[in-house]
Amino acid sequence: MEKLKLTVVYDNEAKEGLISGWGFSCHIKTEDESVLFDTGGDGNALLYNLRMLDIPSREITKVVLSHEHGDHTGGLFALLNINPEIEVYAPASFSNRLKNEIASMAELIEVSGAREICKNIRSTGELGTGVREQSLILDSGRGLYVITGCSHPGLAEIIDKASKFGVVVGIIGGFHGSTEYDLLKGLTLIGPCHCTVHKEEISRRFPNAFSEVKAGFRLKL
Repeated sequence: MEKLKLTVVYDNEAKEGLISGWGFSCHIKTEDESVLFDTGGDGNALLYNLRMLDIPSREITKVVLSHEHGDHTGGLFALLNINPEIEVYAPASFSNRLKNEIASMAELIEVSGAREICKNIRSTGELGTGVREQSLILDSGRGLYVITGCSHPGLAEIIDKASKFGVVVGIIGGFHGSTEYDLLKGLTLIGPCHCTVHKEEISRRFPNAFSEVKAGFRLKL
């Protein structure tokens, strides 16, 4: 089983030498693909952090956008100006304005239901009834890891969807105001960041699984 290399590129908090900003972006490297999940809120900061983390912008093959909010899509067009060969996977519920703008610069692939993005990486498909949002499911060969943007649909719906493809062992990303703590029991990795309101409570309840996640966080799965 090939290793998946995960790097948080953009977050509200950042390790020394990186730029922080309100938003989220996470890079996943496989044997054959370079995938960026969300693009943060600022293109200049995104590109700077990619350089500092030795992730070549021109080698990114796919971008998956969780939802339409600017703190997740704001860096996209700066990246596409450098690399227009990227495939962009966006929820079908995106506004026509934004979809047309993306399609004018790159290949746009609209996502509604769960689908494979590439080997070992899958989208949950659009979830939720308010803000429609997709999350990523990474198959490590030893369990599934879920990457969330803001968890607007709620962790219950996201984890339930991911669980249809295997056993979820970890979750990283924005949890928003979720207090669905019971859903986190038994996970070996819990990495709340970005918009998570109750990070301290999650750390207190799950000290052995909790990871401090910020821009520069790296993990091999």
